[in-house]
Amino acid sequence: MRALHRTVAALALTAPVLLGCAGLASAQEGLNADYGHGQFYVGEQGAGVMDTNSVVSPDGPQFSNFWVFAGPDSISGEFIGSGATYSAE
Repeated sequence: MRALHRTVAALALTAPVLLGCAGLASAQEGLNADYGHGQFYVGEQGAGVMDTNSVVSPDGPQFSNFWVFAGPDSISGEFIGSGATYSAE
């Protein structure tokens, strides 16, 4: 169980980096606005991470919100995401 907690903690620390790199890879000229907020917890009761982020770019708007928590007896989580694409042609 301790290995699982360490894995979740490592993922919690790398998720914002991966999301940021994905945003850099898709950067284009033009309108671009984004927001991100994340937290993580590692303690005796378990480990968890949450992240909320939204982006408006030339490709369209996107939103995601997720959380994952691993406790002594189980793992739980939730993901919500939405987006739209449009063409300026």
